[in-house]
Amino acid sequence: MRKILITGANGLLGQKLLAQLSIAPDIDVVATGRGTNRNPDGNYLYEKMDATIEENIKNTLSLHQPNVVIHTAAMTQVDQCENEKEECWKQNVTAVALLASYCKQHNIFLVHLSTDFIFDGENGPYHEEDKPNPVSYYGESKLAAEKAITDSGARAAILRTMLVYGIAHDMSRSNIILWVKNNLENNKHIKVVNDQWRMPTLAEDLAKGCVLAAEKEAEGVFNISGKDMLTPYNMAIATAKFFSLDSSLIEEVDGSIFTQTAKRPPKTGFDLTKSRKVLGYEPVTFEEGLATLAEQIQKQ
Repeated sequence: MRKILITGANGLLGQKLLAQLSIAPDIDVVATGRGTNRNPDGNYLYEKMDATIEENIKNTLSLHQPNVVIHTAAMTQVDQCENEKEECWKQNVTAVALLASYCKQHNIFLVHLSTDFIFDGENGPYHEEDKPNPVSYYGESKLAAEKAITDSGARAAILRTMLVYGIAHDMSRSNIILWVKNNLENNKHIKVVNDQWRMPTLAEDLAKGCVLAAEKEAEGVFNISGKDMLTPYNMAIATAKFFSLDSSLIEEVDGSIFTQTAKRPPKTGFDLTKSRKVLGYEPVTFEEGLATLAEQIQKQ
């Protein structure tokens, strides 16, 4: 019986991991988060843990002695990171360095989530070996976290992902698909940018990538994303069409009309060859992702 500990278990990815891992017959799951448990009942144990506090990590991990830690907790709101740099560094770098150090000492395999925002977006889509050049503090913090893991010498998989979408219980924040759907259902006019390119990632696919890396204890950097390269405007139109909503309410604009604190890379995207070959990872299409989302919304 293997034991996997998840950080950030209340988040979107954390909940999808719990859904997939807690039904596995040969895995014990320990879910952790800074707050109270927001997940539905399942076959797992929940513990409060703040990964920015070394004593918290030591106490929780020494008590449960996991074989694998999947670290999903992070500050991911890009503008917030730009405005709250100290807190961003604490959550995105300090916590990772502490976890990696503990994992190295106790031979625990670490699965860590990184981002496409470590790149400047000038030459996407990117391979794992391409040179990072972040254009935001969020990107800088996530790149520093990758370095902290490498420097620690811990056995680890670093999974880079982008624009994760999905639905979960008691969600603390929305995502582009739900935002478009909710606005159009309320007959609200929305402006959506056409000059940023991403490969939107269904949360279930990202969880699947984490589980594959954990099962294989595959060391190194892996790209985990969706397979379709789209702009937010493309996504909005596809969402309107799928849910039979009025796409005339969507106005196509470029990013210059918005004042955002942090700069965004124009075109990222990933080459998924390595993840397909080494992990056996295969994402759904964006259309299939919308169908999964629709099914889950109906069940709520």
